[in-house]
Amino acid sequence: MARTRLTPERAGELYEAVLDLLREVGYDALTMDAVAARTRSSKATLYRQWGSKPELVAKALRHNKPGNLADIDTGSLRGDFHTALSRTDDCQMEKDAALMRGLSHAVHEYPELLQALRELLIEPEMTGFDQMLQRAVDRGELRPDNPALKYIPHMLVGALAARQLIEDRPVDQAFLIDYVDSVVLPALGV
Repeated sequence: MARTRLTPERAGELYEAVLDLLREVGYDALTMDAVAARTRSSKATLYRQWGSKPELVAKALRHNKPGNLADIDTGSLRGDFHTALSRTDDCQMEKDAALMRGLSHAVHEYPELLQALRELLIEPEMTGFDQMLQRAVDRGELRPDNPALKYIPHMLVGALAARQLIEDRPVDQAFLIDYVDSVVLPALGV
């Protein structure tokens, strides 16, 4: 049976409902029945459209991302980082961080969720990030043999997790921009 196409607006409503439910009940308690009830759609439609709960969750998170990192090209790596970080306001960052903390526990129990997140969210983000860094190498801003290049994603993800643990404060734009300027760019020799 062919999938019926949802309008982008309707898909966006469904994705927002999934993210709201994730924040409210967590991944374990999120069910397709709950999504169907919240969105006034049928469970059959959800499965026909997305196939599985992990795929629906990963696509909802992907939809929530403000654009693709590969599309950012300000002419400098510092400008690219600042532009990427300015795409999300502090309130959304706090909500996203809480979501990701919850999902970081769920991926250990649900390998199919980890696989869906890698395929639909992490790998596309990493590809865009690699393209951003490669443009900086091509412009001569970064040395291609800089050993820190392969650890930049780890540094950024670590900063997101560590802020809450160390300071008991949510991640915000000011912190991330300062972190990039004080830690990430100097590690890259910029």
